[in-house]
Amino acid sequence: MPTNAATAAAKLSTAPMMDWTDRHCRFIHRQLSRQTLLYTEMVTAPALVRGGALHLLAHDPAEHPVALQLGGSDPKELAKAARLGEAAGYPEINLNCGCPSDRVQSGTFGAVLMRDPALVADCVAAMRAAVDAEITVKCRIGVDDQNPNVVLPEFLARIVAAGCERVTIHARKAWLKGLSPKENRDVPPLDYPLVMQMKEYFPNLHISINGGITSLDQAEQLLEAGLDGVMIGRAAYHQPADILCTADRRIFGSGPDTSAEDAVRTMLPYIEAHLRAGGRLHQITRHMLGLFAGRPGARGWRRTLSEGATKPGAGPELVHAALLQVTALASDAKAV
Repeated sequence: MPTNAATAAAKLSTAPMMDWTDRHCRFIHRQLSRQTLLYTEMVTAPALVRGGALHLLAHDPAEHPVALQLGGSDPKELAKAARLGEAAGYPEINLNCGCPSDRVQSGTFGAVLMRDPALVADCVAAMRAAVDAEITVKCRIGVDDQNPNVVLPEFLARIVAAGCERVTIHARKAWLKGLSPKENRDVPPLDYPLVMQMKEYFPNLHISINGGITSLDQAEQLLEAGLDGVMIGRAAYHQPADILCTADRRIFGSGPDTSAEDAVRTMLPYIEAHLRAGGRLHQITRHMLGLFAGRPGARGWRRTLSEGATKPGAGPELVHAALLQVTALASDAKAV
């Protein structure tokens, strides 16, 4: 897939989320939207280059358009990791400059890199020189006591000069001390106007906004306001059908709407193949619990999967039974 296809898909994307957006989650999301850009969990450059953990790059071709997010701060190591990512089939390599967790900080990457835009620029330049894949960055508006109005323009200017043509900005500061990663997703106030201002400052830079976006209505408003893309995180995970089932039509202007029911049915061959390969059902179904969020039968769907998927021998028949919790109620409602 050419890199410009990833840029086109970036009009709507799902956020990279540790322990959530693994290959099974991405495959499920792809059944709901054919065009939304999906991101991997963050994969650290040391794990690939020093640890040889190439299994972290595994993905199904059906996941495309899909991008790899890397964590790291050593330009040479990131360049090597980018080569491995490109060889694995990823058309976009994204550098994480936004994660505030202690574990990430100890590795001197993630949000702490907002303090060193020159180093980030070196990383981007090294990755650009190493691969043909598009190199992108995901960042915060600043960290700790930094003034975002000063820090963010300088940061963007540096990475643009290094060859970055697309960035996703989480419109919150990250507090590296005093707030947990969870609190860093909610407590620091959102500053959408600042991100909008960056689009005025850098009109040729493709800017996606992230943070606090919970519906396609919000996404459409932000796109209409002049931003190039919208990235949705937790809402896309916990209520994936609400975000993704109409995204192709509403955001991209083409493609039919999908349904959670059809997505479950198309997942069954994938589930069977996973089980034949020695996998466990819950490795997939844990990402499916929110498919019917807010609908009659959602509680029964979640309970059936949560209680049964970890049991030895659990298979597709359990997913069928869980789906009946929803479809039976829908049939009863039509009959009334």
